[in-house]
Amino acid sequence: MKTLTRAAVTAALALTLVSPRIAAAAGPELAYRLTEGQNLNAFIRDGAVAAHLLLRNGVDPRILVAFPAGNSGTGLWFERLDRSAEWRLDAAPKPVREGVSRGIVFSAEITTPRLVPRQAVLSNVRYLRDYQSVGRFPPEVAVKPSIAGDTITYRRPRLDGAPGYGLALRVIEGRIDQGAIIAGVKGKIRLEVTALTGDAPLTPLPVPQLLNARAAKDPAARNALAFLSYREKFLAGSWRFNTYFGRDTLMSTRLLMPALRPEATEAGLNSVLARLSAEGEVAHEEGIGEFAILQNRKAGRPGDAAELDYGMIDGDYMLGPVAADYLLGPGRARAAGYLATTLASESRPGAREPVGALLVRNLRFVLAAAAPFAEAPGKAKLIALKAGRMTGEWRDSNEGLGRGIYAYDVNATLVPAALEAADRLLKAGLLDPYLSDQERLRFKRAGEAARVWRAKAPPLFDVKLDNDQARRAIDTYAASMGVPATPALTALGGYSLTFHALSLDAEGRPVPIVNSDEGFLLLFGAPSARDLDTYLGAIMRPFPAGLMTDVGLVVANPAFAGDEVKTRFSPAEYHGAVVWSWQQALLAAGIERQLARRDLPQATKVRLKAAQASLWRAIDATRALQSSELWSWTFRDGRYQVVPFGAGKADVDESNAAQLWSTVYLAVRPPAGK
Repeated sequence: MKTLTRAAVTAALALTLVSPRIAAAAGPELAYRLTEGQNLNAFIRDGAVAAHLLLRNGVDPRILVAFPAGNSGTGLWFERLDRSAEWRLDAAPKPVREGVSRGIVFSAEITTPRLVPRQAVLSNVRYLRDYQSVGRFPPEVAVKPSIAGDTITYRRPRLDGAPGYGLALRVIEGRIDQGAIIAGVKGKIRLEVTALTGDAPLTPLPVPQLLNARAAKDPAARNALAFLSYREKFLAGSWRFNTYFGRDTLMSTRLLMPALRPEATEAGLNSVLARLSAEGEVAHEEGIGEFAILQNRKAGRPGDAAELDYGMIDGDYMLGPVAADYLLGPGRARAAGYLATTLASESRPGAREPVGALLVRNLRFVLAAAAPFAEAPGKAKLIALKAGRMTGEWRDSNEGLGRGIYAYDVNATLVPAALEAADRLLKAGLLDPYLSDQERLRFKRAGEAARVWRAKAPPLFDVKLDNDQARRAIDTYAASMGVPATPALTALGGYSLTFHALSLDAEGRPVPIVNSDEGFLLLFGAPSARDLDTYLGAIMRPFPAGLMTDVGLVVANPAFAGDEVKTRFSPAEYHGAVVWSWQQALLAAGIERQLARRDLPQATKVRLKAAQASLWRAIDATRALQSSELWSWTFRDGRYQVVPFGAGKADVDESNAAQLWSTVYLAVRPPAGK
């Protein structure tokens, strides 16, 4: 890669911010707006330009532009206002190219006496996230403003001297006074804003090459998926995760698979396979751009090679089942050719391997990791989080697993599903070109190992309460949350309560939180009729006996846990008693899969259909939010009502307005005749 000197880039960027802009003459390929809570979002993608603009309303205004290119962004936070104010987007974002950089220009106004810039961050989005959440970012990427006439400009080259980032605010209505922006005579401030990045753009996957004729016509989901889909990778979500995440890619690819064209499914799988570790682990997240530069410097390495994070464990056991479902399903006709395709490695630059060899590497890792439990089942032989970590699967906030180290979804569902995938692919003959004779013998034991895991792992997570215990816990928790207990108690009736714990702690004790991860079992397993009645029945009861509310299926219900645990799973917590769109889709797809089975009694299918109808009523009630990452709720006027996550003062984070795995309703459809 050609490197410019810092002085040259600084001079070039200074010129580009005042030189004539090159904007697209016709309308952009993709442009849409979405308001969530206090956030006004505008998305644009046109050729080499893709950007997500966020204008934050309220008393803490903010202008932020995130670019998929390099997972980069420009953000400007203002001092707190005395009273709430709202932005209005006067001119929608338009793509611009200024010298070596690409970005957007737009104009917006806000009615407030003055705006005082507090902090600008121009760098990798991870550093913008850090500043937004904890108020810190590396001093190396700090930037000071320059003021000339009616314009405040922030600009800086990338740390390695490559083209960097720019943000310019030209005051159209109002004036600049000692760094503050003062309103005009009408009490309004109107700005023309230009945001730029010099990072290399990605290659979009146009919708005609992305979706097949089975995909739903939902414009919001199509827009979000289009913005997040590129030949190099799918992005996890915008604005906060505009890059590769292994788990998000795999689950989204699996749930979207019925609506994806084969090339799109393979693009998703390829991005995961290209980032496997030497041992076969799935990379959770990639650190690229300026984040990678700083991380490499800390490690004593030059350059901007991606930093791949292998700290999570669930993706290791998702790859096999998702790949098998494709290769033995919609991709069967092209499976052998696809597996023979040579793929460039992102984890080992310069290396190339066949897709089939990479898949075998992952399955080899799975077989080795699963062997101890398969040989001698017991809690101590389960797959634990990596040492020193509190996270390891999709509930990846520090409190997401209730401080447990053995996750239910990984051990009871994903590990056996990965073993079954190895067995299925071996029996289909698809792995033969990539296995040695010795490996083939090892792979032949995958089926038996899967049966041991299916039989022995789930019971280790059982939580059982008698009727009196359950009723007291429901009553107490409902009163503390200000929600009615009667629907939950009525649904429980005189029965005891049995459910699977969210996780086990280091001593093997269950963390007694009712959770939505049964969806993985339904999508990747074939539970008995009895287990379906028990465990699906447990989560489908009204909250706080189960997980169902008027605004969706909450992902965690701590009613049966201790008081300290309950506070860590509130509706203000990222993985607390909140609704995640994709988790509802996961459960819906899982129920549909179970209904297609021919070995279940009619009585169980009747209960499955009732659960399906209840779930889709909740999904339909929040259809406008389906492409959002998650939402919270309040109980008011006798019903649950949606509260955008991140809108409350106590909320620990902010939701993405475009989330990859929330677009899966393009393939996950309501039952026929609904």
